[in-house]
Amino acid sequence: MSEPRSSTSPRILGIYLNDHLAGATAGMQLARRTAREHRQAPFGGDLEDLAVQIMEDRQALLTVMADLEVPVRRYKVYGGWLGEKAGRLKPNGRLRRRSGLSTVLELESLRIGVEGKALLWHSLLAAAGEDPRLDPDRLTELLDRARRQRATLASLHETAATTMFSPGRTEPREAVVGT
Repeated sequence: MSEPRSSTSPRILGIYLNDHLAGATAGMQLARRTAREHRQAPFGGDLEDLAVQIMEDRQALLTVMADLEVPVRRYKVYGGWLGEKAGRLKPNGRLRRRSGLSTVLELESLRIGVEGKALLWHSLLAAAGEDPRLDPDRLTELLDRARRQRATLASLHETAATTMFSPGRTEPREAVVGT
């Protein structure tokens, strides 16, 4: 006889999903701002595509939460929004304008967020066999998209970091990085 599986309490699931929603809110805000700041850069189109996908992924999370009857905790959503705004206050070596370092740090933050999102979809996919409210095909699609986002961000980050930290570069790093 197999042991019965313990089911996750709705309270714990709610905390988990709302924490990810807070992160998704911050990530969406950061992605939109980063795309806007780099609209004229050579990789601006890639950032715009990512921003749209990140907004869609946040909406997908809200749909999953509704399917699982998990209420949205507005204070966590506002916390994610506020956290992204507070993150803008970090020193970047300049007082009044962006530096190339800002781009590198934004891309790193987006990579961290996408990794967390991939882990969310992976965790929900693992639970889909036990909960018929979770659509494994949709979760697989979302996980695959997060993996593609991760690859795009890795490439953009490598370019930005290489440009920013290359020794002997004579032109301003800001111009090369696209700020």
